[in-house]
Amino acid sequence: MLKRMSVLLLLLALAPCLCGCFVLLAGAAGGAGTAAWLSNKLTQEVNAPFDKSIDATKSALKSLKLVVEKETRKDNVAQIMSNYSDGKTIWVDIHNLTPKTSKIEVRVGVAGDEEAARKIMDKILRYL
Repeated sequence: MLKRMSVLLLLLALAPCLCGCFVLLAGAAGGAGTAAWLSNKLTQEVNAPFDKSIDATKSALKSLKLVVEKETRKDNVAQIMSNYSDGKTIWVDIHNLTPKTSKIEVRVGVAGDEEAARKIMDKILRYL
């Protein structure tokens, strides 16, 4: 009886952890088109072709007076790097999902600066 009660209490204690994961997954599935902050980067799927997303990213960085330091492009992914004057590195990864959609990921600094990433993402979206 004591063993069953211990197991029940343990399961009850862990239940909120499971609910949080479910809410996170439900939000991610239902939030298409909304930027999500995950793993220290801001991610958003956009209704724009791969090449247009790359051009919008470059234009956004230029409008923020940020110089593109490096651009790497492969078949289905491109990475554009820049730097803030305070030394924080900016990484923008663009993934080709379909001919009409892309995924844009923005990360600022090693630890991730959400406010700065949102500012850059907002500018990119204006150019799309």
